[in-house]
Amino acid sequence: MDAARPRTAASASRRRRALLITTGLSLAAGLLLWGTDPGAFRTLPPAYWIMAALAVVADARPHPLPGHRVSRVILPSICFTFAIVLAWGFAPALTVQLIAVTVAGVRMRHSVLRSVHLALQHIAGLGAAALVAELANWRIALRPDLRDAALTCAAAAAWIAARYAVAAVARRCTSERRTRPRRRARADLLGTAALLSLAPLLLLAAQISPALLPMSLLAVHAVQRMVRWAGESERAGRVDALTGLPNRRALQATMSERGPDRQRALLLLDLDRFRTVNDALGHGAGDRLLARVADRLAAAVPRHDLVVRLGGDEFAVLATRVEGAASARRIAEHLTEALSLPFPMDGTPVEVTASIGIALQSGRRDGATLLREAESAMYEAKQRGDQVAVHGPDAPHASPDRLALLADLRAALRRDPADDGIVLYYQPQIAIATGEVVGVEALLRWKHPKRGLVGPEELLRVAEPTPVMRLLTARVLDEVVAQLAAWRTAETPLRAAVNVSARDLHAGDVADRVARLLREHEVPSDLLQLEITESALMADPHRVLDTITRLDRMGVAISLDDFGTGYSSLQHLRRLPLSEVKIDRSFVLGMAEDRGDAAIVRSVIGLADSLGLRAVAEGVEDEVTWRLLAAAGCHAAQGWFHARPMPAAELAEWLGRYRPVRPGVLRGPWIPAK
Repeated sequence: MDAARPRTAASASRRRRALLITTGLSLAAGLLLWGTDPGAFRTLPPAYWIMAALAVVADARPHPLPGHRVSRVILPSICFTFAIVLAWGFAPALTVQLIAVTVAGVRMRHSVLRSVHLALQHIAGLGAAALVAELANWRIALRPDLRDAALTCAAAAAWIAARYAVAAVARRCTSERRTRPRRRARADLLGTAALLSLAPLLLLAAQISPALLPMSLLAVHAVQRMVRWAGESERAGRVDALTGLPNRRALQATMSERGPDRQRALLLLDLDRFRTVNDALGHGAGDRLLARVADRLAAAVPRHDLVVRLGGDEFAVLATRVEGAASARRIAEHLTEALSLPFPMDGTPVEVTASIGIALQSGRRDGATLLREAESAMYEAKQRGDQVAVHGPDAPHASPDRLALLADLRAALRRDPADDGIVLYYQPQIAIATGEVVGVEALLRWKHPKRGLVGPEELLRVAEPTPVMRLLTARVLDEVVAQLAAWRTAETPLRAAVNVSARDLHAGDVADRVARLLREHEVPSDLLQLEITESALMADPHRVLDTITRLDRMGVAISLDDFGTGYSSLQHLRRLPLSEVKIDRSFVLGMAEDRGDAAIVRSVIGLADSLGLRAVAEGVEDEVTWRLLAAAGCHAAQGWFHARPMPAAELAEWLGRYRPVRPGVLRGPWIPAK
């Protein structure tokens, strides 16, 4: 199931079999070489036997890089066997290397295939080095000159090239997934070169006195520690400390690699209502639950797929062998089934569900785009109340035109706010009983360099399903709070309402941003109001409730926008810390002619009044509607009957001309025309 599972009798049997087979191969190779040239071994000096013993001792405690495959093992014995091949030839070096590989394989519990794989790499390296020496008709001298140095470097280069060529061929033959980023490959090469460079020094020490050779183990140990430190440092940057799974960086590196020309799928999982576990059982229990979820996900996917923890309660699975959306959906359903069994936590069974977004990758599409698409699909699943959603060309936000618009918007938000084209218009909200301006709603516009003015509906439709929405909300909040400070300095304080999306509330950091902005601009919290929609509540009610509760405690008013068009409205009115509800314009526009719409509007106003909430009507465009709202007891209204949305400078002029108008007074020429 995972790395911590107990060793089974079958695995112990495999290791014993590996020991017997590899030991037999080594002895057979040694006997074969002995039979070929028995005199060669009898004439070998004591220095050879000391280095042979040191090679075996060094490999008795090998240090493979953490979490890596057999092709990544750097055996310390190579410095001794390389010295032997330079001084006494291929046959003596090969015998020692095979015995050392056998010892290392047993110590690292390698299978027979892995041990043979490792042996072939080192045989190839020694053979290439011996070939260089043979072609040059050369053995290293007691007092080496420049020719000896050049040939030693050539032999070392041949050793490295041959060893890693065999490793690459073996990976291809065994379909082993390639996970060798550039930094990791540099650490491999540096460690190997450092060990090989010790070989001439060992031979010089042997010429002086073979008794000096055991001191080389200290240098070998230092190289091992250096290589291991480099591996652990690299691994720490690519592995999640809590779960032991690869992290976001590892996922991005894997997605950027060129693999076989087959379709891959990225499944992004976000646990539903995870914050309630932290609240009820504590953060320690939440961490243990995340670790157990990671174990269960890792056990549910094949070995060739990658399971990743992205952060928080988000996980991802990179499926490398899918045949389309239907195949990816089956994987997602398998994952949800794996998570369906309760997790026992301190004697309490905890139910876990996840929303899963799927994005399909084929060809040369980059990993960053794939991750954005999977995240977009995941949020779509949450908004719909489904467990699984697939991002595809048939998705409403995936048309080429909208993708181009989204790319332009993302680029604009990275520029300076002074020239990004993002502008805010403000529409006044009028108290019906007094006719006075009680606030404004900030409405977003974007002056696209080619398309002209892009309205809020199209802008939000493109941005809301993507991470760009959070950047856009941050940009709007910055400008609105700064404008509130300017109005307050001009002694014309106004309350401003800002729309926030499901993505903003789901992330939760919007509360921290609002608190920081209000503090920096010295703006009272009651001058800012945030508008949320019922669809935002459906995404993750518990997490959203936590966010808006924090905002309410700060003194920021919360308005429920588009009331009546979502789900569970009465439940939200009862549970959420709201200050007002906004009646959707689809009901207000028709209330003068449609008795049903009028009845709905009156019911909402009565319900809000009984709960102590303000009722604000949107889309008031004529005096008849204005009077009907007044008769129903509506608290405030906004719409073209009083003013269109306008920039802040025009709003200041409008406020200077405006005079309050009550519903009982007929509209006069002094009221600004729409």
